[in-house]
Amino acid sequence: MNRLSAASAAAVLTATALTLPTSAAAASNSAVTSVPVPGGPLIEMHVSADCAGTRCTFRTQANMLGSEGPIGFPGDAWARQTITLRSMNRDTWQEATYSAPAGMPREIKGANHDNVLSKLYRSINKVEISATYFGGGPIERFTIDGESVPTNWTNGQPDTSSDFIACSVIQVVYGGVNVTTPSACAQTRF
Repeated sequence: MNRLSAASAAAVLTATALTLPTSAAAASNSAVTSVPVPGGPLIEMHVSADCAGTRCTFRTQANMLGSEGPIGFPGDAWARQTITLRSMNRDTWQEATYSAPAGMPREIKGANHDNVLSKLYRSINKVEISATYFGGGPIERFTIDGESVPTNWTNGQPDTSSDFIACSVIQVVYGGVNVTTPSACAQTRF
């Protein structure tokens, strides 16, 4: 009789496990690239991406890396950053919003906050965010964050079966220096 009870309990537990939905675990990834400045520090580009539920968030940060650690850019700096959000699945649309600099109101088209001019460009299967910085400042000024809902073109539903890729590159000009970082890309899945 005990064996029958144990078998019944095991069958109930198995049936319960099969009928309960599994919770989606968050997935994240980050990347850093850098380029040396002639006779000076490194310029770094940081990118991170996190996906959970039906949304992916991204964050980029550009900074100089000196002997004392990460610092912002000098006052005479001019920079242009490009962020690309996409998937390897060509049928996935990125419904994105962003803040440039981070902490500003979310944008879907473009804005000018603190002399950081930004614009969002949409295409069939990717989004590009362009930010132009006039003047230097602290690291926070060179940080952009946002989110995207990867959406399947064929049914209009969130696409949680595809990957999410966030890439960024920055060109920085100041005091006779003109350098562009290699592209930093974070790739993750739901």
